[in-house]
Amino acid sequence: MSMTTEAPVTRDARDLLTAEELAAVAATVQLNNPGMGADVAEAITLEALKFEAACAFNPGGRLKPSRVVDEGWHALILHTRIKARLAERLGLFVHHVPEAPDTSRHDPHALAQTQDAIRAAGYIPVSTMWGGPTDTSIPVAASCEHSPAPPEGTCTGDCGNTGPN
Repeated sequence: MSMTTEAPVTRDARDLLTAEELAAVAATVQLNNPGMGADVAEAITLEALKFEAACAFNPGGRLKPSRVVDEGWHALILHTRIKARLAERLGLFVHHVPEAPDTSRHDPHALAQTQDAIRAAGYIPVSTMWGGPTDTSIPVAASCEHSPAPPEGTCTGDCGNTGPN
């Protein structure tokens, strides 16, 4: 008797937005980072979409974007209609709570945990996009990661701003 096992489903972050939506968000990343190539801006945007999906699939998971991914996530947040449609597709609106930059709050375990959550959601994280706050191999304007949310604790799906990053 032979057994077959199914390979895990691998999702493509491009399926989360239309081509036009992806291009619009990537253009914002590129605009905020003069001299950045369109291919790098798109790759950052795709990684931010994986992060957003992982947060939606893992509410309360204390997930954190890296400094590079945060650049793409902030660009996505600026496109409110696109973000709202994405939330409908994912089944949860992932909130963002702004904070002042502070690289001393960095917790490398949180970035590893987030990449694990991305894998669990069916996506493959690009490891070079998940360096700590002092990694400048992919230069971006973002200067922070995220850390504790304000004490009110009223946001649901707030993956990017709970607990130390």
